[in-house]
Amino acid sequence: MSATTTAAIHSLASAADDAPLLEVRDIRKIFVDRDFQTPVLKGVNFTLNRGEMVAMLGPSGSGKSTLLSILGTLMRPTSGSFRMQGRELTALREAELSDFRNQQIGFIFQYHHLLPDFTALENVLFPHAGRLWRETRAGRERAAMLLERVGLRDRMNYRATRLSGGQKQRVAIARALMNQPALVLADEPTGNLDRENADQAFALMTEIQRETGTTFLLSTHDRDLAERCERRIYIAGGVVVDQPPRAEPSSAATPSRPSMRVIAGDVPVVIDHTGNGGSDTDRRRA
Repeated sequence: MSATTTAAIHSLASAADDAPLLEVRDIRKIFVDRDFQTPVLKGVNFTLNRGEMVAMLGPSGSGKSTLLSILGTLMRPTSGSFRMQGRELTALREAELSDFRNQQIGFIFQYHHLLPDFTALENVLFPHAGRLWRETRAGRERAAMLLERVGLRDRMNYRATRLSGGQKQRVAIARALMNQPALVLADEPTGNLDRENADQAFALMTEIQRETGTTFLLSTHDRDLAERCERRIYIAGGVVVDQPPRAEPSSAATPSRPSMRVIAGDVPVVIDHTGNGGSDTDRRRA
């Protein structure tokens, strides 16, 4: 191989490393129920760099959960585009999206979504075993290593029902990292924890982000937690704004969040019948 060719290859690799991990361009989402349309996202634009810890803030109902569901390829946008690792995800078929999601994106949710009849080890192993339709020795070893990393070496064979809230969320963090994703999306990951456990969970995510170079995008109402992130993105009225919204709306005005269910071997799935903005008799909002 010539010196010129080698230099060109190194240049391309360097450019790929410098490129944003995720590029979001004019993402819009409209939920339709018969003749009634609800625009939730109205043109969202931002980028995420590799290895960042970024907080996303906004009032309840501003579209944060809908946006996370779209970025996680669990829901399709009405229009717009988003690219991750150079791939236009809105152009992929469902089977391709499922494979991409399983291998490149991890999920952490407020209510952890562990399978109660399975052990901590089995819950962490599911994203790996579900893709292969079988367990592997290497998979079990990685799941055990991750549980040890999150401080649950002595709890890995406990069923999820025997774990405390903080322990369950640590299992959820380990599960999100099982397939070594490039991006972890966390929707209120500390919202169901007391202050001490919330701080511990966030410290753990920060340590893992620094050790592995994984990008984290955290949707949160916890401004103290958000201030400890490297960068903040503010969502209000379905768009990214420069300044944080001043006040939260009352709970009575808060739309419901997307409905999610857990399937073995994958991640919580948003039940969304809107397609690209078509009829939706069972509407799900941000």
